[in-house]
Amino acid sequence: MKFTISWLKDHLNTSAELSVISETLTNIGLEVEHIENKAEEFKNFTVAKILSTEKHPDADRLKVCNVQSVEGIFQVVCGAPNAKVGMMGIFAPENTYIPGTKVNLKKSEIRGIESCGMLLSERELGISDEHDEIIELKGDYKIGDHASTLYGFD
Repeated sequence: MKFTISWLKDHLNTSAELSVISETLTNIGLEVEHIENKAEEFKNFTVAKILSTEKHPDADRLKVCNVQSVEGIFQVVCGAPNAKVGMMGIFAPENTYIPGTKVNLKKSEIRGIESCGMLLSERELGISDEHDEIIELKGDYKIGDHASTLYGFD
């Protein structure tokens, strides 16, 4: 059975750390086989805003986007058809592990244009198989909000 720590705390009045909860569950006969810390896995993924887009000079389906993140403005080459100015999405900076594709993201050149991060689809984030578009956040989000909080993994 899989469940989140927030679900458990809805049914258990405790403020104990995860390690103490795990040890206690095992001690009372409820074996804890695996603990997966999504908040740690998602720590580098934050809300960002697309400031500008232009067609890639050497690729019909790619766009060169300037993306405002909590750490500054980054140039990102993006193949998603829904990337547009003003859109809020989930940004991964370089040197981040992308769980859905099991790739360590590096600064790279894509058809001669430097890309310094990535705007993520749900598949790349590892929360669904949806990969046709990048995540478009609707609602009251701020640049720098953590994806782990948005998806309840905090």
